[in-house]
Amino acid sequence: MVALPDRILMSAEEYLIWEPTQEERYEYWDGEVVMMSGATRNHNRISANFFKLLDDALAERSCEVYIVDVKVQVEPGQKYFYPDVVVTCDERDTDPQLVQFPCLIIEVLSPSTEAADRGKKFAKYRQSATLQEYVLVQVAQPGVEVFRRNEQGKWVLSEYGLGDILRLESVNVEIAIAHLYRQVQFETEVTDV
Repeated sequence: MVALPDRILMSAEEYLIWEPTQEERYEYWDGEVVMMSGATRNHNRISANFFKLLDDALAERSCEVYIVDVKVQVEPGQKYFYPDVVVTCDERDTDPQLVQFPCLIIEVLSPSTEAADRGKKFAKYRQSATLQEYVLVQVAQPGVEVFRRNEQGKWVLSEYGLGDILRLESVNVEIAIAHLYRQVQFETEVTDV
């Protein structure tokens, strides 16, 4: 593998040609190419569980579910991100390389990405006219946060625990939170005696 410089700068057009030829995944932030970090087994399992549950639930509908390797065009020519799971139900989404009109984006949180997923990424995702729900999933312990756009265009937070049923209004699907965490090994807390 060829060593890359710490900062890679290029135009969006160059990025869209260059990035699919790389072994690793890279996001695009206003001219800077940013390498994606690796994921843990739990992160991967939760993403796969979410994808499978959504894909099965939406099999007979005109929605498409993508996992990990499909990027979202957040801001044309400026920002392209890789969410863990993305759903589009928009017939305008025909580009083979990316999703432009997501209705649902899911990020499985990790220590290295949580700040960006909650902050800079969510701030940019909120600008999408088609995005209706943004889901953040904890890895260390069960917990799901869903930000929904209400009728006034405001983002409202709902929180879910292991025994809850998550209703994704954007795609009209219900998922048991316990099913998202199937085969996930949680970290055990050490307590002093």
